[in-house]
Amino acid sequence: MEGATVTSFVTEASTMLVIGLILSMFGIGLFCWLIFTLAVYALPFFIGLTAGMAAFHSGAGVLGAFLVGIVTGAVTLAIGQIAFAVVRPPVLRAVIAAAFAIPAAIAGYHAVLGLSQIGVPSLVWREVFAWIGALFIGGTAWARMTVFAEPLPLRPGGASQNEPQPLLTGATRQG
Repeated sequence: MEGATVTSFVTEASTMLVIGLILSMFGIGLFCWLIFTLAVYALPFFIGLTAGMAAFHSGAGVLGAFLVGIVTGAVTLAIGQIAFAVVRPPVLRAVIAAAFAIPAAIAGYHAVLGLSQIGVPSLVWREVFAWIGALFIGGTAWARMTVFAEPLPLRPGGASQNEPQPLLTGATRQG
C-alpha cells in the first residue's frame, strides 16, 4: 500500500512538472509576442506616462491624469505616423523612425534581461541576450513604423496626377 502511494505521488509530481514547463513556455512566448507587437508604442507610452504623472502632481487627480496620459500618448503616435507619412527626405524619415525605435530597443533590452534572469545563470550571457533582444525589438519597431505610415500622395483621390494609370486588360479564352 505504501509503495502505491509513493508511485502515484511521483506520477502526479512529474505530470505537474511537465504541465508547468509547457505553460511556462506558452507564457514566455505570449510575453515575447506582446513585446514585439507593442514595441512601436514605447515612445507614446513614455510620453503619455510622463504627461499623466505631471498632470497628477499638478493636482488633476487620478482620472484627469489618466485622461491626459491617454490623450498625450495617442496624439504622439498620430503625430509620429503623420509626420513619417508626409516627410519625403529619407534622413528625416530615419530620424522619426529612430525616435520610435530607440525607446523600444531600451524597453526590449530591459524586458529580455528580466526574462533571461529566469533561466540563464551567467551574467555575461544575460547581457548578450539582452543586447540581441534590444536589437531585434528596436528593429521590429523601426520596421513597424515604416509599415504603419507608407508615404501617401497628397491628393484626395489617392493617386498622383503625374503617375501613369495602369492598363486593365481582359484575357479572353479561346476555345
